[in-house]
Amino acid sequence: MPLQEIARQRQRLDDLFERAGQFQDMGDQSHWANYLCVLVSGLVENSVRLVYSEYALRCSNPQVASFVADRLKRPGNLKMEEILLIASRFDSKWRSWLEERTGGELKDAVDSIVDKRNSIAHGEAIGLSLGVVKRYYVATVSVVDLMHEQCGL
Repeated sequence: MPLQEIARQRQRLDDLFERAGQFQDMGDQSHWANYLCVLVSGLVENSVRLVYSEYALRCSNPQVASFVADRLKRPGNLKMEEILLIASRFDSKWRSWLEERTGGELKDAVDSIVDKRNSIAHGEAIGLSLGVVKRYYVATVSVVDLMHEQCGL
């Protein structure tokens, strides 16, 4: 089941955050923070793809579900605005519902994790701390949970 894939990814991240927190050296923690930032960004992308594809599978015929899954196959660089746009393509009310619940800190966390992931991918030194990435992760999980709720999953 696709939603189990999200649960497995979250458990893996939880385990990696715990392991990374055991390092005393700030340089080691910084390397782990960068790695975890990339993985958290991947969680956002995978969750959008899997949650909305699962919704389509449960609520439409197989051809429509296949089309939705194909359109969401590689949804890279999903800042909050892009997630809201995807939600609005299912129902214009969904955008408003999700936007009301993800403003402020949650939106900032999703946008920041994507921005920082892009900086890491381009070889920039960003000085990211493990604590900051953990806060982003917690906020990102809240957004994923809201998408589940929105889709009734």
